[in-house]
Amino acid sequence: MTLPDRLANVVNDFLAAPPELRTELLLEQAEALPDLPPELSGEDARDRFEQVEECQTPFFLATDVADGHVRLHFDCPPQAPTTRGFAGILHTGLDGATPEEILAVPADFHHTMGLAEVISPLRLRGMDAILFRLKRQVAARAAVDG
Repeated sequence: MTLPDRLANVVNDFLAAPPELRTELLLEQAEALPDLPPELSGEDARDRFEQVEECQTPFFLATDVADGHVRLHFDCPPQAPTTRGFAGILHTGLDGATPEEILAVPADFHHTMGLAEVISPLRLRGMDAILFRLKRQVAARAAVDG
């Protein structure tokens, strides 16, 4: 499986960790997720986000493509650390990547990280949905901007 270097590093960190530490790594990713920039944090910016309905938690994402690179923005409450952790993994691994790099990420890459040993299948399906919608947005924005 070919992944962008930063995402491959995150995956390798999870794989190298024993199962009992993977939850902690996921929480670290949740804490590392940056706040929304001011221009996206107001109510008037809500229409720029897409809700990922499959998530158990209110989860919203927005992408921007400029100068051949993708900026990722995630809005997820702090009370949802697992979902924020997924967003953190994607942000750490893919923010600033090219549209082509993001679109080439296998849809099931996160199934190889050993997370199924520490979180429920329902939560993993949420990650599937987040990545699917992220890739769909990137493809649409790259087509418009490219």
